[in-house]
Amino acid sequence: MTTSRRDFLKASAALGGGMLLAMHLPAARAQAKPSFAPNVWVRIAPDSTVTIISAKSEMGQGVLTALPQILADEMDADWSKVRVEMAPANRAYAEPERGAQFTGGSRSVRKHWDQMRRIGASAREMLVAEAAQRWGVSPDACKTSKGFVINAKNRKRLAYGALADAAWKRPVPEQPKLKTPAQFTLIGKRVKRLDTPEKVAGTAVFGVDVKIPGMLFATILQCPEYGGTIGSFDAARAKSLPGVRDVVQVDERTLAVVAQDWWQASRGRELVDVTWAPGPLATLTSRGISNAMADDASKAGLVARNDGDAAATLASATRKLEAVYETPFLAHATMEPMSCAVEITMDGCNVWTGTQAQTLAQLTVGKLLDLPTEKVNIHTTLLGGGFGRRFEMDFVVQAAKIAKAVNAPVKLIWSREEDTQHDFYRPATWNRMSAALDASGNLVAWNQKIVAPSIFARSNPARLGKDGMDAQSIEGAANLPYAVPNMFVDWVRYESGIPVGFWRSVGSSQNAFATECFFDEVAHAAGRDPFEFRRALLDKHPRHKAVLELAAAKAGWGKPLPAGVFRGIALHEAFEGIVAQVAEISVDKQGAVKVHRVVCAIDCGTVVNPDTVVAQMESGIVYGLSAALYGEISIRNGRVEQGNFDTYPVLRMNEMPRVETHIVASDHAPGGVGEPATPPIAPAVCNAIFAATGKRIRSLPIRPGDVLNG
Repeated sequence: MTTSRRDFLKASAALGGGMLLAMHLPAARAQAKPSFAPNVWVRIAPDSTVTIISAKSEMGQGVLTALPQILADEMDADWSKVRVEMAPANRAYAEPERGAQFTGGSRSVRKHWDQMRRIGASAREMLVAEAAQRWGVSPDACKTSKGFVINAKNRKRLAYGALADAAWKRPVPEQPKLKTPAQFTLIGKRVKRLDTPEKVAGTAVFGVDVKIPGMLFATILQCPEYGGTIGSFDAARAKSLPGVRDVVQVDERTLAVVAQDWWQASRGRELVDVTWAPGPLATLTSRGISNAMADDASKAGLVARNDGDAAATLASATRKLEAVYETPFLAHATMEPMSCAVEITMDGCNVWTGTQAQTLAQLTVGKLLDLPTEKVNIHTTLLGGGFGRRFEMDFVVQAAKIAKAVNAPVKLIWSREEDTQHDFYRPATWNRMSAALDASGNLVAWNQKIVAPSIFARSNPARLGKDGMDAQSIEGAANLPYAVPNMFVDWVRYESGIPVGFWRSVGSSQNAFATECFFDEVAHAAGRDPFEFRRALLDKHPRHKAVLELAAAKAGWGKPLPAGVFRGIALHEAFEGIVAQVAEISVDKQGAVKVHRVVCAIDCGTVVNPDTVVAQMESGIVYGLSAALYGEISIRNGRVEQGNFDTYPVLRMNEMPRVETHIVASDHAPGGVGEPATPPIAPAVCNAIFAATGKRIRSLPIRPGDVLNG
């Protein structure tokens, strides 16, 4: 069965209200046509196998299990017969709030929670209604369990597969009855991930694994200097290599080498003779950026928070603290470099890629190739890491341009060096922190000046506030939970010319470092224990307080540690997930820091799968530790100095601390999980370094010289 664009759009518009009927999915994979495909979310086969379609991309966070787990619970499906597929790009799969299909911001569960439950509950009620009619009983006389409708009077059973075709012709319930938490059978339980078998078997398909008949391979060579362009190039030597088909100028700063395989393309790339024309950033350096941000700190910024009168309180205070905190640019360093395969056909275009923004990719390619949106088919593969990088469309655009130029299917794979040197980086930031204590050691004023670029100004200007405020730049600073009577936070926008983008936890990753480290400084200046100092200021935020207390208790805060081991603590909320961490570290004679143990507590509201929460806490800590200990993208003469993992290292397996995760039981709606664990780890470690050495770390990454000398 086919569906017209008009019918599809009409159905898509109705999706937010519940089930979407009369919709058959296009065959995204080679498999037998299911007997039951009534909507874009659920298919039921005759053997009662339930296939649930995930609108979100899987990049290791477990969404291909979590979303089906929610729907299957309300549906009372047999988990052993549940399967999952990633959705094609279509606004039918758009997030209800944003009207776009994307994955990020730790939004997958928290923004689809109600929707998945309604869809599952609607399916259950429709199956029950069909079974009740066949038995001649009231639906109230039926119950469901593990893929069956059961007649409560005579215990007769009908499998979902036997009911599906007829059930789906029934009206969709407008207000399906949702389960109570006491009725959950899957939500809150540790269930096996649905995507594990194919990953273990090696059959999982990531972007770099895609194969298309007649496919060529491409890699790129981009101007190493930001703002620079191609002056001239000679491709003769590259084209002389066996297997090299062409060298294509993609845009004013990018060349692509196309060959029969990627190795040939990569070798050809090395033989292209190119002269780069310098641009306006030819003299730009990291030091120059830092100095410019420091200069801009004298400017009045956009006000993010203004409680009481912080300026007056600071001016009259006898006990004041001031400090400057800086963070560098950071690359995403996904294990899978950017990749995209494009096939342009007589009827349209097929795109295979690991993307975090399906509908944006669809719109972008359609505009580029002058194709109607419905003619661009986005096949979302598994993502070998995303962290915000795969929101960007640069590699998708390049692949489409190359495929058009050579008139053949092309798979573009970036080199690791290109991936590191042409990223959309986490912003470098500069923070001036000020605080005042009264005579009793109470924190009475807090002032934070943030100097940082805007991510939204480039990626989505419509998301800026009316005054130009970028919420991403101030998150984690403007929403501090501590009770401080006078608090002022403002932001000065500074643009260096280096492209910035979404990086795991976004603004919280930088701002948590400044706020939680400086909070420790204030606690010690007041002569207070850092844990107790925080705890005393959280009475109006009981969830934060409970998380802090749980982390401290499980870490044994205040109890003796082995000789040479020291603790630090930090608390932060990001994306509606509240996380506290206690880091235990040691410092050797050379100033090298070893993290031995991290105790992590989280309140993320209702938990769908505890194993996923634990895995994401560990993942976020690894990511944050890599940044804290090693992460730095430095600029010299407008160029990124780092290239591969030898110059941009990430945490090794033997450096991984023991991580203990403790989840606060909660009946609140689900909060974020994928990102909240990253922000607190750097300040927890740096606060532990102070406990060990008496030296404050105010810039990242943590360098042995700073640990020893301050």
